[in-house]
Amino acid sequence: MTQPVASVTPVTYSGWQSEKSGFMGRLSGPGFALVAIGCTLLLIPVNLASWTAAGVCVPVAAVLLVLAFGRVSGLSADEWILLAVRHQIAVARNQNVFVSGPFAPRSVETGRQPMDLPGTLARLRILEAPDGLGGLLGVAHDPVAGTYTAVARVSFPGLALVDTDKQAARVSSWAALLRTFCTEDSPVVRLSVHQRCLPDDGAALRSWTAHHITPDAPSAAVSSLSDLMEGAGPVATNRETYLSVTLSAGRARLAVKGAGGGQVGAAAVLVREIHALGGALSTASLQVMEWLSPRKVAQSIRTAYDPDAQVAIATTNAAARTPGWEGVDEGVDPALAGPAAAETGWGTYRHDGAWTVTYQVRTWPQAQVYATFLQPLLRPRRNARRAMSLVYEPLGPRRARQELAREKSKRSSARYLRAKTGRDESEDERREVNLARTQDAARAAGQGVVRMTAVLSVTVTDVEELETACAEMQADAAAAGLELRRMWGAQDVGFAAGALPLGQGLPDRRVGF
Repeated sequence: MTQPVASVTPVTYSGWQSEKSGFMGRLSGPGFALVAIGCTLLLIPVNLASWTAAGVCVPVAAVLLVLAFGRVSGLSADEWILLAVRHQIAVARNQNVFVSGPFAPRSVETGRQPMDLPGTLARLRILEAPDGLGGLLGVAHDPVAGTYTAVARVSFPGLALVDTDKQAARVSSWAALLRTFCTEDSPVVRLSVHQRCLPDDGAALRSWTAHHITPDAPSAAVSSLSDLMEGAGPVATNRETYLSVTLSAGRARLAVKGAGGGQVGAAAVLVREIHALGGALSTASLQVMEWLSPRKVAQSIRTAYDPDAQVAIATTNAAARTPGWEGVDEGVDPALAGPAAAETGWGTYRHDGAWTVTYQVRTWPQAQVYATFLQPLLRPRRNARRAMSLVYEPLGPRRARQELAREKSKRSSARYLRAKTGRDESEDERREVNLARTQDAARAAGQGVVRMTAVLSVTVTDVEELETACAEMQADAAAAGLELRRMWGAQDVGFAAGALPLGQGLPDRRVGF
Protein backbone atom coordinates (compact mmCIF):
# COMPACT_ATOMS: atom_id res chain seq x y z
CA MET A 1 0.00 0.00 0.00
CA THR A 2 1.49 3.30 -1.09
CA GLN A 3 1.59 6.30 1.19
CA PRO A 4 0.28 9.63 -0.09
CA VAL A 5 3.04 12.00 -1.09
CA ALA A 6 2.92 15.49 0.38
CA SER A 7 2.66 18.37 -2.03
CA VAL A 8 6.03 19.88 -2.91
CA THR A 9 4.72 22.79 -4.98
CA PRO A 10 4.43 25.91 -2.81
CA VAL A 11 1.04 27.60 -2.87
CA THR A 12 1.07 31.13 -4.25
CA TYR A 13 -1.34 33.98 -3.63
CA SER A 14 -2.50 37.06 -5.54
CA GLY A 15 -5.67 38.97 -6.33
CA TRP A 16 -5.36 42.13 -4.26
CA GLN A 17 -7.45 44.85 -5.79
CA SER A 18 -6.76 48.51 -5.18
CA GLU A 19 -9.71 50.48 -3.90
CA LYS A 20 -10.75 53.39 -6.06
CA SER A 21 -11.53 56.30 -3.77
CA GLY A 22 -11.91 59.19 -6.21
CA PHE A 23 -14.87 61.55 -6.39
CA MET A 24 -15.12 61.04 -10.15
CA GLY A 25 -13.06 58.16 -11.48
CA ARG A 26 -9.61 58.68 -10.00
CA LEU A 27 -10.11 62.39 -9.42
CA SER A 28 -10.67 63.79 -5.95
CA GLY A 29 -13.31 66.43 -5.29
CA PRO A 30 -10.89 69.39 -5.67
CA GLY A 31 -9.35 67.67 -8.70
CA PHE A 32 -12.74 67.37 -10.37
CA ALA A 33 -13.38 71.06 -9.67
CA LEU A 34 -10.02 71.98 -11.26
CA VAL A 35 -10.87 69.98 -14.38
CA ALA A 36 -14.30 71.62 -14.64
CA ILE A 37 -12.82 75.12 -14.30
CA GLY A 38 -10.07 74.30 -16.80
CA CYS A 39 -12.55 73.04 -19.39
CA THR A 40 -14.69 76.15 -18.88
CA LEU A 41 -11.67 78.37 -19.46
CA LEU A 42 -10.88 76.52 -22.69
CA LEU A 43 -14.40 77.21 -24.00
CA ILE A 44 -14.25 80.95 -23.32
CA PRO A 45 -11.88 81.84 -26.24
CA VAL A 46 -13.97 79.71 -28.59
CA ASN A 47 -17.18 81.52 -27.64
CA LEU A 48 -15.53 84.95 -27.81
CA ALA A 49 -13.50 84.15 -30.95
CA SER A 50 -10.66 86.14 -29.38
CA TRP A 51 -6.95 85.34 -29.60
CA THR A 52 -6.33 87.65 -26.63
CA ALA A 53 -8.70 85.60 -24.47
CA ALA A 54 -7.00 82.43 -25.70
CA GLY A 55 -3.60 83.76 -24.65
CA VAL A 56 -4.91 84.29 -21.13
CA CYS A 57 -7.26 81.34 -20.65
CA VAL A 58 -5.28 78.51 -22.28
CA PRO A 59 -2.17 78.77 -20.02
CA VAL A 60 -4.34 79.02 -16.91
CA ALA A 61 -6.40 76.02 -18.00
CA ALA A 62 -3.22 74.04 -18.71
CA VAL A 63 -1.94 74.76 -15.20
CA LEU A 64 -5.25 73.67 -13.67
CA LEU A 65 -5.28 70.41 -15.67
CA VAL A 66 -1.68 69.66 -14.66
CA LEU A 67 -2.62 70.24 -11.02
CA ALA A 68 -5.56 67.84 -11.40
CA PHE A 69 -3.89 65.02 -13.32
CA GLY A 70 -0.23 65.37 -12.33
CA ARG A 71 1.05 62.76 -9.87
CA VAL A 72 4.01 62.99 -7.51
CA SER A 73 4.69 60.05 -5.18
CA GLY A 74 1.16 58.78 -5.78
CA LEU A 75 -0.56 62.07 -4.89
CA SER A 76 -1.99 64.67 -7.23
CA ALA A 77 -0.84 68.27 -7.04
CA ASP A 78 -4.14 69.46 -5.53
CA GLU A 79 -3.80 66.84 -2.77
CA TRP A 80 -0.26 68.03 -2.03
CA ILE A 81 -1.50 71.61 -1.80
CA LEU A 82 -4.34 70.59 0.54
CA LEU A 83 -1.95 68.68 2.81
CA ALA A 84 0.59 71.53 2.84
CA VAL A 85 -2.02 74.18 3.67
CA ARG A 86 -3.53 72.07 6.44
CA HIS A 87 -0.08 71.36 7.90
CA GLN A 88 0.97 75.01 7.80
CA ILE A 89 -2.26 76.05 9.53
CA ALA A 90 -1.57 73.49 12.28
CA VAL A 91 2.00 74.82 12.63
CA ALA A 92 0.83 78.43 12.77
CA ARG A 93 -1.66 77.56 15.52
CA ASN A 94 0.89 75.38 17.31
CA GLN A 95 -1.50 72.44 16.99
CA ASN A 96 1.28 70.13 15.80
CA VAL A 97 2.94 70.24 19.23
CA PHE A 98 1.63 68.16 22.13
CA VAL A 99 2.72 68.64 25.74
CA SER A 100 1.51 66.41 28.57
CA GLY A 101 2.50 66.15 32.20
CA PRO A 102 1.61 69.20 34.31
CA PHE A 103 0.07 70.87 31.23
CA ALA A 104 -2.52 68.11 30.70
CA PRO A 105 -6.13 69.17 31.32
CA ARG A 106 -7.79 68.09 34.53
CA SER A 107 -11.32 66.86 35.01
CA VAL A 108 -13.68 69.53 36.33
CA GLU A 109 -15.55 66.99 38.46
CA THR A 110 -12.70 64.97 39.98
CA GLY A 111 -9.70 67.24 39.49
CA ARG A 112 -7.67 64.28 38.17
CA GLN A 113 -5.76 64.17 34.92
CA PRO A 114 -7.31 61.59 32.56
CA MET A 115 -5.32 59.49 30.11
CA ASP A 116 -3.68 62.10 27.91
CA LEU A 117 -2.89 61.08 24.32
CA PRO A 118 -2.09 63.32 21.35
CA GLY A 119 -3.93 63.88 18.10
CA THR A 120 -6.69 61.51 17.03
CA LEU A 121 -6.07 59.35 20.12
CA ALA A 122 -7.09 62.11 22.53
CA ARG A 123 -10.67 60.86 22.58
CA LEU A 124 -9.72 57.28 23.56
CA ARG A 125 -10.37 55.93 27.02
CA ILE A 126 -9.10 52.67 28.50
CA LEU A 127 -11.94 50.97 30.35
CA GLU A 128 -11.92 48.03 32.74
CA ALA A 129 -14.17 45.03 32.17
CA PRO A 130 -14.36 41.59 33.83
CA ASP A 131 -12.86 39.04 31.45
CA GLY A 132 -15.04 36.21 32.77
CA LEU A 133 -12.01 34.38 34.17
CA GLY A 134 -11.47 36.38 37.34
CA GLY A 135 -9.27 39.05 35.79
CA LEU A 136 -9.67 42.47 34.19
CA LEU A 137 -9.74 43.20 30.48
CA GLY A 138 -8.50 46.49 29.08
CA VAL A 139 -10.92 47.95 26.53
CA ALA A 140 -9.95 50.91 24.33
CA HIS A 141 -13.16 52.91 23.88
CA ASP A 142 -13.60 55.45 21.09
CA PRO A 143 -16.76 57.43 21.95
CA VAL A 144 -16.76 59.27 18.61
CA ALA A 145 -16.71 56.12 16.46
CA GLY A 146 -18.68 54.12 19.03
CA THR A 147 -16.16 51.26 19.06
CA TYR A 148 -14.68 49.05 21.77
CA THR A 149 -11.35 47.28 21.18
CA ALA A 150 -9.74 44.41 23.10
CA VAL A 151 -6.09 43.50 22.53
CA ALA A 152 -4.50 40.07 22.91
CA ARG A 153 -0.82 39.18 22.93
CA VAL A 154 -0.48 36.12 20.72
CA SER A 155 2.20 33.76 19.50
CA PHE A 156 2.31 31.65 16.37
CA PRO A 157 4.63 28.95 15.05
CA GLY A 158 5.45 30.84 11.86
CA LEU A 159 5.57 29.78 8.22
CA ALA A 160 9.18 29.92 7.15
CA LEU A 161 10.36 26.58 8.59
CA VAL A 162 7.33 24.38 7.85
CA ASP A 163 6.41 22.43 4.74
CA THR A 164 4.13 23.86 2.09
CA ASP A 165 1.11 21.83 3.17
CA LYS A 166 1.21 23.28 6.68
CA GLN A 167 1.73 26.75 5.29
CA ALA A 168 -1.34 26.43 3.09
CA ALA A 169 -3.38 24.98 5.97
CA ARG A 170 -2.49 27.84 8.31
CA VAL A 171 -3.26 30.49 5.71
CA SER A 172 -6.58 28.79 4.92
CA SER A 173 -7.44 28.68 8.62
CA TRP A 174 -6.77 32.40 8.95
CA ALA A 175 -8.95 33.05 5.87
CA ALA A 176 -11.72 30.94 7.41
CA LEU A 177 -11.48 32.99 10.62
CA LEU A 178 -11.92 36.23 8.67
CA ARG A 179 -14.81 34.75 6.72
CA THR A 180 -16.77 34.11 9.93
CA PHE A 181 -17.09 37.88 10.38
CA CYS A 182 -18.29 38.54 6.82
CA THR A 183 -21.95 38.47 7.88
CA GLU A 184 -24.62 41.13 8.04
CA ASP A 185 -25.14 40.84 11.79
CA SER A 186 -21.53 40.51 12.96
CA PRO A 187 -20.79 43.08 15.69
CA VAL A 188 -17.03 42.78 15.03
CA VAL A 189 -16.16 45.38 12.42
CA ARG A 190 -12.37 45.23 12.47
CA LEU A 191 -9.49 42.86 13.14
CA SER A 192 -5.93 44.11 13.33
CA VAL A 193 -2.68 42.18 13.55
CA HIS A 194 0.21 44.21 14.93
CA GLN A 195 3.80 43.04 15.13
CA ARG A 196 6.85 44.82 16.49
CA CYS A 197 10.48 43.99 16.00
CA LEU A 198 12.64 45.66 18.65
CA PRO A 199 15.96 45.11 20.37
CA ASP A 200 15.71 42.77 23.33
CA ASP A 201 16.19 44.71 26.57
CA GLY A 202 17.54 41.63 28.38
CA ALA A 203 15.64 42.46 31.59
CA ALA A 204 13.87 39.09 31.71
CA LEU A 205 17.16 37.24 31.18
CA ARG A 206 18.93 39.21 33.91
CA SER A 207 16.03 38.68 36.34
CA TRP A 208 15.97 34.92 35.70
CA THR A 209 19.74 34.70 36.10
CA ALA A 210 19.72 36.68 39.35
CA HIS A 211 17.20 34.25 40.86
CA HIS A 212 19.04 31.11 39.72
CA ILE A 213 22.63 31.90 40.69
CA THR A 214 23.56 30.10 43.86
CA PRO A 215 25.31 32.05 46.64
CA ASP A 216 28.39 29.80 46.42
CA ALA A 217 28.85 30.30 42.67
CA PRO A 218 32.46 31.17 41.69
CA SER A 219 32.91 34.91 41.25
CA ALA A 220 34.81 34.42 38.01
CA ALA A 221 31.89 32.48 36.52
CA VAL A 222 29.39 35.10 37.64
CA SER A 223 31.54 37.88 36.15
CA SER A 224 31.89 36.03 32.84
CA LEU A 225 28.15 35.41 32.70
CA SER A 226 27.44 39.09 33.36
CA ASP A 227 29.80 40.16 30.58
CA LEU A 228 28.19 37.67 28.21
CA MET A 229 24.69 38.97 28.91
CA GLU A 230 25.79 42.59 28.51
CA GLY A 231 27.25 41.79 25.11
CA ALA A 232 24.37 39.65 23.92
CA GLY A 233 21.64 42.12 24.90
CA PRO A 234 22.19 44.71 22.12
CA VAL A 235 22.48 41.95 19.50
CA ALA A 236 19.32 40.04 20.38
CA THR A 237 15.92 41.08 19.05
CA ASN A 238 12.43 40.50 20.30
CA ARG A 239 9.11 40.29 18.48
CA GLU A 240 5.77 41.17 19.96
CA THR A 241 2.56 40.18 18.18
CA TYR A 242 -0.87 41.53 19.08
CA LEU A 243 -4.37 40.83 17.80
CA SER A 244 -6.96 43.60 18.20
CA VAL A 245 -10.70 42.91 17.98
CA THR A 246 -12.98 45.92 17.50
CA LEU A 247 -16.71 45.86 18.19
CA SER A 248 -19.17 48.46 16.94
CA ALA A 249 -21.76 49.46 19.54
CA GLY A 250 -24.06 50.63 16.76
CA ARG A 251 -24.13 47.28 14.98
CA ALA A 252 -24.50 45.41 18.27
CA ARG A 253 -27.02 47.78 19.86
CA LEU A 254 -29.60 45.06 20.60
CA ALA A 255 -27.00 42.80 22.21
CA VAL A 256 -25.56 45.75 24.15
CA LYS A 257 -29.01 46.70 25.38
CA GLY A 258 -29.66 43.11 26.46
CA ALA A 259 -26.36 43.06 28.39
CA GLY A 260 -27.23 46.13 30.42
CA GLY A 261 -26.65 48.95 27.96
CA GLY A 262 -23.97 51.63 27.89
CA GLN A 263 -20.28 50.95 28.27
CA VAL A 264 -20.89 48.04 30.64
CA GLY A 265 -23.14 46.27 28.15
CA ALA A 266 -20.79 46.91 25.22
CA ALA A 267 -17.82 45.56 27.18
CA ALA A 268 -19.84 42.45 28.13
CA VAL A 269 -20.70 41.79 24.47
CA LEU A 270 -17.04 42.26 23.51
CA VAL A 271 -15.95 39.74 26.17
CA ARG A 272 -18.49 37.30 24.82
CA GLU A 273 -17.17 37.72 21.29
CA ILE A 274 -13.53 37.16 22.22
CA HIS A 275 -14.43 34.02 24.17
CA ALA A 276 -16.25 32.70 21.10
CA LEU A 277 -13.16 33.53 19.06
CA GLY A 278 -10.91 31.14 21.00
CA GLY A 279 -11.61 28.02 18.96
CA ALA A 280 -11.10 29.76 15.63
CA LEU A 281 -7.78 31.21 16.81
CA SER A 282 -6.57 27.76 17.86
CA THR A 283 -7.53 26.37 14.47
CA ALA A 284 -5.48 29.13 12.83
CA SER A 285 -2.44 28.07 14.98
CA LEU A 286 -2.60 31.26 17.05
CA GLN A 287 -2.01 30.89 20.77
CA VAL A 288 -3.42 33.65 22.96
CA MET A 289 -0.81 34.37 25.61
CA GLU A 290 -3.06 36.87 27.40
CA TRP A 291 -5.82 39.36 26.81
CA LEU A 292 -4.25 42.62 27.93
CA SER A 293 -5.38 44.25 31.14
CA PRO A 294 -5.73 48.06 31.29
CA ARG A 295 -2.16 48.39 32.57
CA LYS A 296 -0.82 46.12 29.83
CA VAL A 297 -2.66 48.10 27.14
CA ALA A 298 -1.15 51.27 28.56
CA GLN A 299 2.28 49.59 28.53
CA SER A 300 2.02 48.76 24.82
CA ILE A 301 1.22 52.42 24.15
CA ARG A 302 3.90 53.82 26.44
CA THR A 303 6.76 51.69 25.07
CA ALA A 304 5.89 52.75 21.52
CA TYR A 305 6.00 56.43 22.40
CA ASP A 306 9.10 56.16 24.60
CA PRO A 307 11.45 53.31 23.54
CA ASP A 308 13.87 54.23 26.32
CA ALA A 309 11.25 53.25 28.89
CA GLN A 310 11.27 49.64 27.64
CA VAL A 311 14.13 48.55 29.92
CA ALA A 312 12.73 50.14 33.08
CA ILE A 313 9.24 48.73 32.49
CA ALA A 314 10.57 45.25 31.68
CA THR A 315 12.69 45.29 34.84
CA THR A 316 9.68 46.30 36.94
CA ASN A 317 7.54 43.60 35.32
CA ALA A 318 10.16 40.96 36.01
CA ALA A 319 10.33 42.03 39.66
CA ALA A 320 6.53 42.04 39.96
CA ARG A 321 6.45 38.33 39.07
CA THR A 322 8.52 37.35 42.09
CA PRO A 323 6.65 35.89 45.10
CA GLY A 324 5.93 38.39 47.86
CA TRP A 325 6.28 41.45 45.64
CA GLU A 326 4.64 44.51 47.25
CA GLY A 327 5.40 47.13 44.63
CA VAL A 328 3.36 48.27 41.64
CA ASP A 329 1.68 45.74 39.39
CA GLU A 330 2.91 44.83 35.93
CA GLY A 331 2.30 47.35 33.19
CA VAL A 332 1.78 51.11 33.23
CA ASP A 333 -0.88 53.32 34.77
CA PRO A 334 -3.28 54.25 31.91
CA ALA A 335 -2.96 57.91 32.90
CA LEU A 336 0.74 57.70 31.98
CA ALA A 337 0.32 55.87 28.67
CA GLY A 338 0.91 58.84 26.40
CA PRO A 339 4.12 60.72 25.62
CA ALA A 340 5.44 63.61 27.65
CA ALA A 341 5.76 65.61 24.45
CA ALA A 342 5.25 65.04 20.73
CA GLU A 343 5.63 67.09 17.56
CA THR A 344 4.20 66.34 14.13
CA GLY A 345 6.47 67.29 11.25
CA TRP A 346 5.81 67.21 7.52
CA GLY A 347 7.43 63.81 7.08
CA THR A 348 8.40 62.71 10.61
CA TYR A 349 6.83 62.34 14.03
CA ARG A 350 8.91 63.15 17.10
CA HIS A 351 7.75 61.68 20.40
CA ASP A 352 9.72 61.86 23.63
CA GLY A 353 13.26 60.73 22.74
CA ALA A 354 12.48 59.04 19.42
CA TRP A 355 11.60 59.82 15.81
CA THR A 356 9.19 57.77 13.68
CA VAL A 357 8.37 57.67 9.98
CA THR A 358 5.23 55.84 8.89
CA TYR A 359 4.38 54.40 5.48
CA GLN A 360 1.19 53.00 4.00
CA VAL A 361 1.19 50.11 1.57
CA ARG A 362 -0.35 51.56 -1.58
CA THR A 363 0.20 48.66 -3.99
CA TRP A 364 0.29 44.97 -3.16
CA PRO A 365 2.24 42.49 -5.31
CA GLN A 366 0.80 42.09 -8.80
CA ALA A 367 2.55 38.77 -9.34
CA GLN A 368 2.01 35.49 -7.55
CA VAL A 369 3.72 35.49 -4.13
CA TYR A 370 4.35 32.93 -1.40
CA ALA A 371 2.81 33.01 2.07
CA THR A 372 6.07 34.34 3.54
CA PHE A 373 6.38 37.38 1.25
CA LEU A 374 6.01 39.85 4.16
CA GLN A 375 8.90 38.34 6.10
CA PRO A 376 11.56 40.85 4.88
CA LEU A 377 9.64 43.74 6.43
CA LEU A 378 10.40 42.68 10.00
CA ARG A 379 14.04 41.77 9.68
CA PRO A 380 15.90 42.61 12.90
CA ARG A 381 17.74 45.91 12.79
CA ARG A 382 20.10 47.10 15.50
CA ASN A 383 19.57 50.78 14.76
CA ALA A 384 15.77 50.84 14.47
CA ARG A 385 12.50 49.45 15.76
CA ARG A 386 9.95 48.35 13.21
CA ALA A 387 6.22 47.88 13.53
CA MET A 388 3.59 46.69 11.09
CA SER A 389 -0.19 46.73 11.40
CA LEU A 390 -2.42 44.69 9.10
CA VAL A 391 -5.96 46.00 9.34
CA TYR A 392 -8.90 43.91 8.14
CA GLU A 393 -12.49 45.12 7.85
CA PRO A 394 -14.86 42.29 6.87
CA LEU A 395 -17.77 43.27 4.62
CA GLY A 396 -21.25 41.84 4.88
CA PRO A 397 -22.70 40.02 1.84
CA ARG A 398 -24.91 42.95 0.78
CA ARG A 399 -22.17 45.56 0.89
CA ALA A 400 -19.67 43.18 -0.73
CA ARG A 401 -22.10 42.60 -3.59
CA GLN A 402 -22.56 46.36 -4.05
CA GLU A 403 -18.84 47.11 -3.96
CA LEU A 404 -17.90 44.40 -6.45
CA ALA A 405 -20.81 45.26 -8.74
CA ARG A 406 -19.68 48.89 -8.76
CA GLU A 407 -16.13 47.86 -9.64
CA LYS A 408 -17.35 45.63 -12.47
CA SER A 409 -19.55 48.40 -13.85
CA LYS A 410 -16.78 50.99 -13.78
CA ARG A 411 -14.29 48.69 -15.47
CA SER A 412 -16.81 47.54 -18.08
CA SER A 413 -17.70 51.16 -18.87
CA ALA A 414 -14.05 52.09 -19.21
CA ARG A 415 -13.52 49.09 -21.48
CA TYR A 416 -16.45 50.14 -23.68
CA LEU A 417 -15.14 53.72 -23.99
CA ARG A 418 -11.69 52.48 -24.95
CA ALA A 419 -13.20 50.31 -27.66
CA LYS A 420 -15.33 53.21 -28.98
CA THR A 421 -12.31 55.53 -29.18
CA GLY A 422 -10.09 52.90 -30.79
CA ARG A 423 -7.62 52.60 -27.91
CA ASP A 424 -5.83 49.34 -27.33
CA GLU A 425 -6.47 47.59 -24.03
CA SER A 426 -3.34 47.14 -21.93
CA GLU A 427 -2.55 43.97 -20.05
CA ASP A 428 -3.03 45.81 -16.75
CA GLU A 429 -6.53 46.89 -17.73
CA ARG A 430 -7.42 43.41 -18.94
CA ARG A 431 -6.11 41.93 -15.70
CA GLU A 432 -8.20 44.32 -13.59
CA VAL A 433 -11.37 43.34 -15.46
CA ASN A 434 -10.66 39.63 -15.02
CA LEU A 435 -9.81 40.15 -11.36
CA ALA A 436 -13.10 41.96 -10.69
CA ARG A 437 -15.02 39.11 -12.29
CA THR A 438 -13.08 36.48 -10.38
CA GLN A 439 -13.71 38.21 -7.06
CA ASP A 440 -17.43 38.54 -7.77
CA ALA A 441 -17.61 34.86 -8.69
CA ALA A 442 -15.81 33.91 -5.47
CA ARG A 443 -18.23 36.07 -3.47
CA ALA A 444 -21.21 34.40 -5.13
CA ALA A 445 -19.70 31.01 -4.23
CA GLY A 446 -19.69 31.92 -0.53
CA GLN A 447 -16.27 33.52 -0.04
CA GLY A 448 -15.95 36.64 2.11
CA VAL A 449 -14.76 40.07 1.01
CA VAL A 450 -12.42 42.04 3.26
CA ARG A 451 -11.02 45.56 3.06
CA MET A 452 -7.38 45.45 4.03
CA THR A 453 -4.45 47.78 4.40
CA ALA A 454 -1.01 47.71 5.99
CA VAL A 455 0.79 50.51 7.81
CA LEU A 456 4.53 50.32 8.55
CA SER A 457 6.45 52.41 11.07
CA VAL A 458 10.18 52.70 11.65
CA THR A 459 11.45 54.31 14.88
CA VAL A 460 14.95 55.42 15.87
CA THR A 461 16.36 57.10 18.95
CA ASP A 462 19.14 58.84 16.97
CA VAL A 463 17.83 61.24 14.34
CA GLU A 464 20.99 60.83 12.26
CA GLU A 465 20.05 57.18 11.64
CA LEU A 466 16.48 57.96 10.57
CA GLU A 467 16.99 58.25 6.82
CA THR A 468 19.17 55.13 6.79
CA ALA A 469 16.45 53.19 8.60
CA CYS A 470 13.86 54.51 6.13
CA ALA A 471 15.98 53.47 3.16
CA GLU A 472 16.33 49.97 4.61
CA MET A 473 12.57 49.78 5.12
CA GLN A 474 11.87 50.79 1.52
CA ALA A 475 14.43 48.29 0.22
CA ASP A 476 12.85 45.46 2.21
CA ALA A 477 9.39 46.50 1.00
CA ALA A 478 10.60 46.40 -2.59
CA ALA A 479 11.97 42.92 -1.97
CA ALA A 480 8.50 41.91 -0.77
CA GLY A 481 6.88 43.35 -3.90
CA LEU A 482 5.18 46.23 -2.09
CA GLU A 483 4.91 49.87 -3.04
CA LEU A 484 5.05 52.20 -0.04
CA ARG A 485 4.00 55.81 0.28
CA ARG A 486 5.22 58.01 3.06
CA MET A 487 2.29 59.52 4.93
CA TRP A 488 3.25 63.13 4.30
CA GLY A 489 1.45 65.63 6.49
CA ALA A 490 -0.24 62.90 8.54
CA GLN A 491 2.57 61.24 10.46
CA ASP A 492 0.76 61.46 13.81
CA VAL A 493 -2.26 59.62 12.38
CA GLY A 494 0.06 57.08 10.78
CA PHE A 495 1.85 56.48 14.06
CA ALA A 496 -1.46 55.77 15.80
CA ALA A 497 -2.33 53.19 13.13
CA GLY A 498 1.07 51.63 12.50
CA ALA A 499 3.02 51.77 15.77
CA LEU A 500 0.23 51.09 18.28
CA PRO A 501 -1.83 47.87 18.62
CA LEU A 502 -5.11 49.72 19.07
CA GLY A 503 -6.78 48.60 15.84
CA GLN A 504 -7.16 52.06 14.30
CA GLY A 505 -9.30 51.50 11.23
CA LEU A 506 -9.49 52.34 7.57
CA PRO A 507 -11.01 55.61 6.34
CA ASP A 508 -14.47 55.39 4.86
CA ARG A 509 -14.46 54.88 1.14
CA ARG A 510 -15.46 57.96 -0.83
CA VAL A 511 -17.91 56.95 -3.53
CA GLY A 512 -18.36 59.09 -6.65
CA PHE A 513 -21.23 59.15 -9.10
